[in-house]
Amino acid sequence: MPYRPSSPYAPRRRTRLTRRGRRAVLAGALLALAAAIAVPLLLLLPRDRPAIPPPTLLVPEGRRAAQVYEAVDRALALPDGAAREAAATPAAALGLPAAAGGNPEGYLFPATYPLPEGTTAEGLLRYMVATAARHFGTPAIAEAARAQGLDPYQALIVASIAQAEADTPDDMARVARVVHNRLARDMPLQMDSTLNYALGRSTVDTTLDDTRIAGPYNTYARTGLPPTPIGNPGDQAMTAALHPPAGDWLYFVTVAPGDTRFTADYATHQANVAEFNERRRQERTQ
Repeated sequence: MPYRPSSPYAPRRRTRLTRRGRRAVLAGALLALAAAIAVPLLLLLPRDRPAIPPPTLLVPEGRRAAQVYEAVDRALALPDGAAREAAATPAAALGLPAAAGGNPEGYLFPATYPLPEGTTAEGLLRYMVATAARHFGTPAIAEAARAQGLDPYQALIVASIAQAEADTPDDMARVARVVHNRLARDMPLQMDSTLNYALGRSTVDTTLDDTRIAGPYNTYARTGLPPTPIGNPGDQAMTAALHPPAGDWLYFVTVAPGDTRFTADYATHQANVAEFNERRRQERTQ
């Protein structure tokens, strides 16, 4: 009788496994299951774990040295005053230029600084000073300062005033022009920011008594620049100090946020100040 293939729907004959065969199949299944579990787990484990970046300290533009010291103490979990004490080390330890006279004000450059394990207050301050030197200690800065009739340290002082008095690069540049114009006329600068620095405060309200305080930072009573920077300026403020726009402005007042008015006319300035005072009066009564 010729061979005929069985119907696809016909029941198939079962093949029985031996005991050894059943064991082999079971072992293979277990190995496959283990591999199925292990491979995803291995994929979840990074082969080269990325290094965790160290914490950082942000020093914003315009912060005074006293504020930077406090921020360093907090960031490094040091006792209050530790960074200030570190800054009092000899000038050579921080790398300050001779013109600074050992005072880091103006040279604690605003930036974001990494804080790897083992960072010390002195080392961090030294790094800030070195960063300032890279930005402000260049021949180009010295040449631009000379073009304005200043030395680099005086340019840094002007930059610190522009940084403290204005919020935008354009207004910083105009403030710097006012400073240059007043210096050229041997007029007192009359900057509230220098009074605030002497009094250890930040305010837009200056009283008549404030303008009578004694000391070299009273630019209402004294002509010329204050003896040191009044904060730590950034690149934009230094650019403003070295490259101010042309203008005859001698006065300015910020009447409202975003509304700083510059003029060469004293009567116009007085009207602007009156508007500022009225706005402040209304704010206090609200």
